Amino acid sequence: MDPKQVEEIMEIIKEFFPEDTSIAISNTDEYVYYQPSKKVDLKIKPGDPVKKGSAAYQALTYGQKVSTYIEPDVFGVPYFGMSIPLMEEGEMKGAITAVFPQKPSPFLTNYITIKIDDCWYPIKHNQVIYLETQLRKTYVKTMNRAGYHRLNLSDLELFLAPDSFIRCHRSYIVNIDYIDEIQPDSHSTFLLIMKDGTRIPVSQRYASYFRRSLGF
Repeated sequence: MDPKQVEEIMEIIKEFFPEDTSIAISNTDEYVYYQPSKKVDLKIKPGDPVKKGSAAYQALTYGQKVSTYIEPDVFGVPYFGMSIPLMEEGEMKGAITAVFPQKPSPFLTNYITIKIDDCWYPIKHNQVIYLETQLRKTYVKTMNRAGYHRLNLSDLELFLAPDSFIRCHRSYIVNIDYIDEIQPDSHSTFLLIMKDGTRIPVSQRYASYFRRSLGF
């Protein structure tokens, strides 16, 4: 990961996190950038290896977004970490980790606002059946409405409750409460039948994590 890529990533993520958030960027083995905050500082230096048990390590290991509390035995101080893997043409390149002293509140409320034609509609998170990548935006589906959110799927993933929403494909995040049936499928490993009738694939990349998360 070159310095220009790191600079571009930082310009994007500054819009989504408060100024007192520590930000760490790593490749698959070591940290390449670290910006500490006044509230929590993990004392990371560029070139330090990604520590086993850290949020970044978990994101790189599972190839999946991680939102978790990290005990002080990893860095010497406890923190809440939100880490997402960086992928390029299906290959793992690293991870971005936001470090908080405690779990942040998603957005300002438990709503996600979607646009349908020229109007906007606030939707409760628990009403969302699934989210899908479409044309660099995110298509959000509920039982009664379907529209688009301006953020892409990976950006939105940071703010969705991990105990309700799970990534099953590079293009899909599903609400576990709306999975009606899980079928074996030769083309993707599993096929999800959602309660609205939508059929969503679980790709091989996410299959192990998906099975582990749902306990089957």
